[in-house]
Amino acid sequence: MNPQWLESAKQHHSAGRLDKAEALYRKVLLSRPNHPDALHLLGLLHYQAGRFDAAAEMLRRAASANPTSAECRFNLALALLALGRWDDAIAALRDALSLRPSYPQAYNSLGTALQQKGQLTEAVEAYRQAVALRPEVAGFWSNLGIALHGQGNPQEAVEAFRRAIALKPDFAEAHNNLGNALWASRRYTEAAQACREAIRLRPDLADAYNNLGNIFHSQGLLDESIAASQRALAMGCASAFNNLAKAFHSAGRIDEALALCDRVLATHPDDIVAHSNRVYTVHCHPDFDAHAILRELRLWNERHAKPLRQHVQPHTNDRSPDRRLKIGYVSPDFRAHAVGRFLVPLLGAHDHSQVEVCCYADVPAPDDTTGRLQSCADLWRKTCGISDEQLAEQIRRDRIDILVDLALHTAGNRLLVFARKPAPVQVTYLAYCSSSGLDTIDYRLSDPYIDPAGMDETCYSEKTIRLPQTYWCYEPILPELQPNDLPALKNGRVTFGCLNNYGKVSSATWSAWRRLLAAMPEARLIIHSAMGSHRDRALQDIPNPQRITFIAMVPAREYFEQYHQIDIALDPFPYGGGTTTCDALWMGVPVITLHGRTGVGRAGVSLLSNAGLPQLIAQDPDQYVQIARNLAADLPRLAQLRSTLRQQMEKSPLMDAPRFARNVESAYRQMWRQWCQPRSP
Repeated sequence: MNPQWLESAKQHHSAGRLDKAEALYRKVLLSRPNHPDALHLLGLLHYQAGRFDAAAEMLRRAASANPTSAECRFNLALALLALGRWDDAIAALRDALSLRPSYPQAYNSLGTALQQKGQLTEAVEAYRQAVALRPEVAGFWSNLGIALHGQGNPQEAVEAFRRAIALKPDFAEAHNNLGNALWASRRYTEAAQACREAIRLRPDLADAYNNLGNIFHSQGLLDESIAASQRALAMGCASAFNNLAKAFHSAGRIDEALALCDRVLATHPDDIVAHSNRVYTVHCHPDFDAHAILRELRLWNERHAKPLRQHVQPHTNDRSPDRRLKIGYVSPDFRAHAVGRFLVPLLGAHDHSQVEVCCYADVPAPDDTTGRLQSCADLWRKTCGISDEQLAEQIRRDRIDILVDLALHTAGNRLLVFARKPAPVQVTYLAYCSSSGLDTIDYRLSDPYIDPAGMDETCYSEKTIRLPQTYWCYEPILPELQPNDLPALKNGRVTFGCLNNYGKVSSATWSAWRRLLAAMPEARLIIHSAMGSHRDRALQDIPNPQRITFIAMVPAREYFEQYHQIDIALDPFPYGGGTTTCDALWMGVPVITLHGRTGVGRAGVSLLSNAGLPQLIAQDPDQYVQIARNLAADLPRLAQLRSTLRQQMEKSPLMDAPRFARNVESAYRQMWRQWCQPRSP
């Protein structure tokens, strides 16, 4: 072999003349097939040219030819990473580190491979090793921040991104990731500033516009959110479709939200987030009855859940019917959220001699409610950054008997965990009064008002188990804040109010409200809504629109104090309120509701029936308007309700946590005994 061949090949390689370099490397290998440098350099050339399979083969040969070279194994790992062969890459990187323990680039790449595998704890540790060895490398700090954020540690992620930016102030991606971590920490003003800086540095960074859209949404700036998401979408950011659909939904633009979901699914039918967004959104559309919703749910199940049947394994749980049960609750909402609020009295009243409470929490930013719920649990597992497959396997190892979904198709759901059937009995409860569509979820909890006896239950994929009185148990978050005197007595007019999510305020709801306001020219209406032009559109057909006041998102105390201005609350339809109805009643404000065609449309029926106010339940929109008018005309009755509703609620099943918990536990026992019955051969 002529030694000049290799030197000449290296020169061509360095100058970017890859064809000439490759020819000379091959010439060397014809003479010496196992020449370690020629194998290594030709492998790198293949990698540079995007020929990753060829690169991996050549670099594997180079590693065999040079068993002491950490660099060969590191470069082999890079090729394997490019091929998505995470396990092989991890093995190659660990080999490299065994040969060179102080190899920061190898630790960094190991973090990447582990992160792709969903092993975030190990990834964080690998990135920490990289920054410990080379703390001056901004990219290592940024990667550590991304892994920490994915692990559910946004505060630590913020510090890592700030370290990256201090080292490299023009690092646009780090500014963007800092914005995302600040958003997760609910530091919205700082988050928006970080994303704007990323855009200033890189005007073509679509993800920064997408993150900015999320931040604006959280700030209640819907026009700005829509504009930023549309810009991201135009720049090719696919996830902006879903963010834009959520913003349209929040603005009450339900048809546009559905159309966007359809656009995504037409080209990306496996986009599970877009499909769940669509499934949830149809519950708010007045044209969808229970069977139309079920068709949507079944399609979701066929497309996303059924392909996972191969992962369903036999269950070996002890079939003793009366033993203590392990109940697993799965949710992203173990926090200051409607689901978290209703869980507090249930988990707090569970009989731990009968049930072991196990919580699987996707909560990146824990709060006081998280702490309360965690104190009620026998087992608490933080599941941020854990894949569905890994979580399902963890639940199997924990030998959960009954697994309870608390999210359905809302953001952050883990329905693909339930599709793998890690527990013998699976239930859905509390997210909203509907169905999952999954064949692998056996039961749904309900009550006699949401699902009256004798109704057609074929609109649900699960078997319905009715709790005896109520689907909800309420605990106020500001019990010291008292109802005030009836505002109408001071104002000389009645004020209606709806403090629900504005996405529930459908065209059918607005039609009824317009008729009510037309019939009561002196009445006022307070509506909760984020800021945006949708407010102006809603007022177009309202006579004297100055009678309507919109309020944006406010802190909890200010939200409850809004009820000091409201005489009568109006439940939206076809998707009624749950938490807001309870809050209104607690503050002495009666609620008018409509008996709807779906479970979510009968939430108010359940709450008012349990609170002793069935006379405020309308059977159609005409009666809804008439009940509101009649009640508004009876100020003595309104004043009497104002002074007694809180006591009425306290004595009702809605606030009897011990009885509610016993009823839920009885339902669990009924499900368990059914599973324990001998199976026919």
